[in-house]
Amino acid sequence: MAQDSVQQAPAAPATPARALLPLVLPALAVGVGASLLFLGVSAAAEALQDVLWQNLPDALGVGRYSALWIIVMLTATGAAVGLVVWKVPGHAGPDPATTGLDAPVLPPAVLPGLLLAAFVIASAAALLGMGAVRAFPYVHGGFSRLRHPMLALPVGGLVLGLLGALGGHLTLFKGLDEVGEIAADPDGWSAGEFATMTVVKLAALLVAASCGFRGGRIFPAVFVGAAFGLCAHALVPAVHPALGVAAGVLGMLLAITRQGWVSLFTAAVLVSSPAILALLCIASLPAWLLVTGRPQMQLREDGTAVR
Repeated sequence: MAQDSVQQAPAAPATPARALLPLVLPALAVGVGASLLFLGVSAAAEALQDVLWQNLPDALGVGRYSALWIIVMLTATGAAVGLVVWKVPGHAGPDPATTGLDAPVLPPAVLPGLLLAAFVIASAAALLGMGAVRAFPYVHGGFSRLRHPMLALPVGGLVLGLLGALGGHLTLFKGLDEVGEIAADPDGWSAGEFATMTVVKLAALLVAASCGFRGGRIFPAVFVGAAFGLCAHALVPAVHPALGVAAGVLGMLLAITRQGWVSLFTAAVLVSSPAILALLCIASLPAWLLVTGRPQMQLREDGTAVR
């Protein structure tokens, strides 16, 4: 019997533990340092947020979240970011549209109904997110035609201000604290209000990523998914709020990040329920089949979508 002429390449040898051991302490130092830096930046950002959205409007005698204040503040923020991108050395890094979203690392009788609520909500959220991903190159191309950060970012800020005035104060900022607020009172808003929050926040994420605002997309996408899931609960009260939130976040993150494990774990952390985690594992399959092979919310330097 003739032997196959194609020889397999030898497997790469495993890194010995002795080689990895000296890296443990430096890795711990980097991890702790990065965590402390993040906490410091977050605290500074929250303090600045209080000044700009509470102390200053109170001193001026205007509403904290009035339409006028939201539009003025976000337009001014766009101008400030544009000035940084234009003049500060390094120009605030590369166009955020061209960067990745994460570093390489990522009772039995009610189960049928819960499972169905989870294929439907997760898949519907994934489809909604894919709509934003499909529009991403076109919106980014529109802002790119403005050619200068002191045009693109103030215009983007103005659009974000108009969206914020439409969606209300819960659609402002990064969205993590706001997720806690809407999840704490799932019956406090109507289905129409949750739908408005979903659409406005997703549009704001799309505009911010397209016009050049720096920042991540995970937290805003989590808010979009949570609002979408709570909209499903408001429409069909039999859908438990925790299940709606987890499934909505799972589907939205799958569409935006294309990272299955990141999406699944983020959704699971929000609800901390082993039963719902099991449902999410199953619900992630149809949602993943919908998004796999489709464009990502990331562009190449020439403006074409990354698949």
